[in-house]
Amino acid sequence: MTRQTRETREPLRDVCAAVAAVLLVVVAALAGRPIQDRLRVGWPPLLATWDPHLGPGTALAVLVAAAAVAYGPAVAARLPWRPLLVTAWATSLAWILSLALVDGWQRGIAGRLTTRHEYLRAVGRFGDIPAALRDFSHHILIDSPDNWPAHVAGHPPAATLTFVLLDRVGLRGGGWAGMWCVTVGATACVAVLVAVRALAGEGLARRAAPFLVLAPAAVWMGTSADAYFAAVASWAVALLALAVTGRRVGWAAGSGLLFGLTCYLSYGLTLFAVIGAAVLWLGRRRVRERPVLLVLLVAGLAVVPAAFTLAGFDWWEAYRLLVTRYYQGAGGVRPYGYWVWANLACTVLITGPATAAGLRRTAVALPRGRGADARLALLVAAALVALLVADLSGMSKAETERIWLPFAMWLLPSCALLPRPRAWLAAQAVLALLLNHLLLTGW
Repeated sequence: MTRQTRETREPLRDVCAAVAAVLLVVVAALAGRPIQDRLRVGWPPLLATWDPHLGPGTALAVLVAAAAVAYGPAVAARLPWRPLLVTAWATSLAWILSLALVDGWQRGIAGRLTTRHEYLRAVGRFGDIPAALRDFSHHILIDSPDNWPAHVAGHPPAATLTFVLLDRVGLRGGGWAGMWCVTVGATACVAVLVAVRALAGEGLARRAAPFLVLAPAAVWMGTSADAYFAAVASWAVALLALAVTGRRVGWAAGSGLLFGLTCYLSYGLTLFAVIGAAVLWLGRRRVRERPVLLVLLVAGLAVVPAAFTLAGFDWWEAYRLLVTRYYQGAGGVRPYGYWVWANLACTVLITGPATAAGLRRTAVALPRGRGADARLALLVAAALVALLVADLSGMSKAETERIWLPFAMWLLPSCALLPRPRAWLAAQAVLALLLNHLLLTGW
């Protein structure tokens, strides 16, 4: 096959991958409609309702999208590295905020974390934090006295404790909590860029930047605490990437600290160990030369678990009770046979058609084993494996457009392998705008 033929066929195959992803979403929607009551979602496969609307953020969202599509690739290619990171964070923040404000301040940001399922409902019960931690597991089951709201029960206490501490320093209420999640969550794209640059080179990181900024995942990044979780997990990976590729092995201790915190923010994010293992493999030469790096990583990793264990919280016992609670609620009704593949349709909607094409390119680059493309492909593949394990576990039936945001951030760099980035960026932006303006999302 000639080079010219390959260059013609590869973009066509990218489009075919994107079309296949779109068809998956269509099939999930059509198959879910007749069994909607069992699925416990309003607009299968998403937890949402049909509600075409405009809002205060509409004009800004369109402006940010248009600017990112028109100028994003050029700015990412030419801007000095550190200003690029600041620009990526600021643009991501603007994109997330503008999409959230399509639903208005109260419905889009301030009211999201104050509903009956959410963390702020439990802040008042943490007056005595050590006592609350010791007693935490006694309120996980639905039939336990004063059972926790769904999201408090469904996560280790570091998640709720974050909002308790914000309240203690005077940042009270849904507005401050929502802005915390948005502002910190927007740094996740910066963390991924830092890791990609360290492991696969600056060129690919720059090509990935506009896709990380303009991700459809932003629709949910502004409406849930999972954006905050995504940022913590992403920085854990980024610091590890710096440790295994740079001169300062001390980054490994910071990485371990954040990995430990990640496990106490969300049980499911223990699967980030798969991504961490991929980073260690990519930096294996450095690890062999400086084994102290692993010592520092493990030492940092032990800090948060040790602190919570000494405070009286048993992670393993709490997780065992959570599994029971999960099946006491919607998890016991939602059919595994539908969600085990429809969850992937949700992933298409948060990562966009460009990522479907990028994953096809990843599958091509991975077997080559060498070069920057192959290194990036291994990192993306690790994230995909972690996501698939979460899917097969049966503990993520529905609502994965929110729950899998941390994993989605590590699929997006695959878009760096695509040619003609503006066309793919436009597709990403249009998808996000349609989702946010046609649906009222549950989170």
